Order: sequence, then C-alpha cells, then structure tokens
Amino acid sequence: MSWIDIGALADIPERGARVVKTELGCVAVFRTAEAEIFAVSNACPHKAGPLSEGIVHGRRVTCPLHNWVFDLDSGEAVGEDARIATYPTRIAAGRILLDGTALRKRSAA
Repeated sequence: MSWIDIGALADIPERGARVVKTELGCVAVFRTAEAEIFAVSNACPHKAGPLSEGIVHGRRVTCPLHNWVFDLDSGEAVGEDARIATYPTRIAAGRILLDGTALRKRSAA
C-alpha cells in the first residue's frame, strides 16, 4: 500500500466529514464519535448527493438528499440494492492516511 497523508485527525470534528480531491474524483472522509476514520465515494448512487454533507450516526452516513443510509465500512446501502466505493484508511501519530494504491487501482479499472 502507498499511504497518502491527507490531514490531521483533529481537522475533522466528531461525526463530521471532509472532502479530498483525488484522481478518481472526490472522496468523503468521515470521523465517527469513536474517532474511527472511513473514506468512501462522495457521491450517492441514487441522485449523486454529496455524502460528505450527510449525517454520521454510528458507522453509517445518511445521504442529505433522499435519506439513503450507507455502511461506512462496507459501502453497502441499508435496505437498498446499492453500494458506494470504500477506501482503506489508517491513523498514525494523529494523521489520517489514505491508501493511494487503492485509488489508483479503481481509476484504472
């Protein structure tokens, strides 16, 4: 894996999100109340709603446009036949790292 430093954990509030621009497009990076970090596609597959503007609850996010709920770990929609892309993350010394290799693989597919 090729890890990319995308910022400090403290830069994202609990139950908040930030958007990171990548060669794939925008990736939403979420922080849960337990200080877990998840990175997913920022676009809801239903109507391309900006998931980074959704409500984070537990390990899920609700799309701000039509209330579809996505599991941040698996990317699967709850109660819908849909999925969003997920990207590996980790936290090291208070910094958020995003797997750049996974981003490149998805853009080549």
